[in-house]
Amino acid sequence: MSQPREIAPGATYMITRRVLRRHLLFRPDAAITQLMIYALAVSARRYGLQVHALCAMSTHLHLIVTDETGVLPRFLQFFHRLVALGTKVLRAWEGPVWDHEAPSVVRLLTRAAVVEKIAYVLANPVAAGLVRHAREWPGAKVDVDELGRGVLVAARPSVYLDPENPKWPEEMTLPLSLPPAIERDNAEGFRQEVAAEIERQEAQAHAEMQQRGRRFLGADRASKISPYERATSFEALRERYPTFAVGREQGDACRMAGAAVRAFRASYRAALERWRAGVRSVVFPAGTWWMRTFHGVSVTDVVSAIQLSAARPDPGWARPDPGWAGARPDTGW
Repeated sequence: MSQPREIAPGATYMITRRVLRRHLLFRPDAAITQLMIYALAVSARRYGLQVHALCAMSTHLHLIVTDETGVLPRFLQFFHRLVALGTKVLRAWEGPVWDHEAPSVVRLLTRAAVVEKIAYVLANPVAAGLVRHAREWPGAKVDVDELGRGVLVAARPSVYLDPENPKWPEEMTLPLSLPPAIERDNAEGFRQEVAAEIERQEAQAHAEMQQRGRRFLGADRASKISPYERATSFEALRERYPTFAVGREQGDACRMAGAAVRAFRASYRAALERWRAGVRSVVFPAGTWWMRTFHGVSVTDVVSAIQLSAARPDPGWARPDPGWAGARPDTGW
């Protein structure tokens, strides 16, 4: 049985999904970039999500979003389907596009986590040895200067989407918003923090590349490589997938968030056991999504500890965040 996940309105997430067998189907050419931005803009508008950052790598996709109304599963289903079907047409690809594993969904509970993960997303092409600086990546992405104020624009792709259907406008715009953890009067300071973290991660990647005697591939070659090839760099399998990130040196926040996750799961399973036994009056914990959506169960309106921890001021926001503990390293493309 998979672990139940709390879906809370207003939560900010880092989402990652990978291409089947690490094929380079999302090679950063103009057509795939147009598809990515258009599909994301349509999906975000349809489900009311706020988009903060993205980076489409050749073998996987990173997003940082805030789910204002608690409909993240619906958004992911719609968005990933659009991307997959459009990619199949663009690449003349038979079979699945996405890896068989579920998307990685990591909830960002503190300002430190937001800064760290946005920097991680934007610097991902550098960490993968593709370009020397994040701004050089030619694929669908957000630059640090666009955080909270940029607008991505894409015309309707010429493939798959019916131009006569009114739900596919001729052009879509995607405003980039600030995460809820960031005060609007401190937006410039936030961008400076992200830029500093990107610079740190780039320097680390440069040192690792030099130590291994490797050279960066370059934006031009990354854009022209065959999309049917596969990434060949080492990638560990079956490592842990986290559900939240809080930041480095924030042990109290981490312990509280971990305890809240365990409490939610225990409460959910206890309610599910009673429901399976025929007790239809059972009340599930706040954040229950599947059972509420498909079976109409009652859900408590009590806010969980993990929601409270996300709302509290983060006294250690200036300290760097190690990322998600135990996550699979993001190697290759």
